Order: sequence, then C-alpha cells, then structure tokens
Amino acid sequence: MKNYLCLIFAICFGTHSIAQQNDVAKIKAVLTNQVSAWNEGNIPEYMRGYWKNDSLLFIGKNGITYGWEQTLKRYQKGYPTKESMGYLKFGDLKFMPLPEGFCFVTGSWYIERKEGNLEGWFSLLFRKIKGNWYIIADHSS
Repeated sequence: MKNYLCLIFAICFGTHSIAQQNDVAKIKAVLTNQVSAWNEGNIPEYMRGYWKNDSLLFIGKNGITYGWEQTLKRYQKGYPTKESMGYLKFGDLKFMPLPEGFCFVTGSWYIERKEGNLEGWFSLLFRKIKGNWYIIADHSS
C-alpha cells in the first residue's frame, strides 16, 4: 500500500526519486535522438526508439499497427521523402514514471514542412528492456 501511495503522490505532484530522474533523462535522450533522426530524414534511425518486436503497438488516425516492421513500413509510406518528413519538434512533455521499469509520456508533436504543417498529441508507454528504454506503445493523433 505504501508503494502505491508513493506512486500516486509522485504522479500527482511530480516528486521523483533519483533513479526515476535518471530514467526520465534517458527517455528524454531517446526522444531527442528520434527528433534528430527525423529531421535528418532517417526513418530507420528514428525507429531505434521503438521496441523491435512484433508486439509493438502503434495507434494513429488510420487505426492500429502491430509490430516494429509494420510500423516502419507505415512511416516510410506516409513520409516517403525528407521533404515530406519536414522538421519535427516535440513539446509539452510530461513524464510519469510507473513501477517495474515503465514510464508513461505525453506530449505534442509539430512538423513544419513546405507542403503544409502537421501537428497533434501523443501518449507513449516506455519500457526498460535490458537496461535501455523503448517505446512499446504509441498513440499519436
């Protein structure tokens, strides 16, 4: 019960242990690397932030995609050129560390491009796997 109350307090009031702060910094680094890769037009590198597994879950405006390979193909189809990818920025990031090596992250995304800008919101479920943080579920709209 004590751990549960500590978790509720941490989520509601933003109090995180040193270990959680280190994990949040590592998750921020994953997101920063994704932005850099996107802005270089490198979708495979962008995908390094995702769990390379058939159980990866991506939910977007066109429905649900399962698996790393299918998510990669979805991105490549939707953004076939560097110009179509534009310039990505994340904002409004909120990190909610959860027990057992999980973290829930919400934020906004914005893509600036010549053919028209895009923007929306996302929620990501990160999981620490073999010492590294990966997105295991992404709901972007």
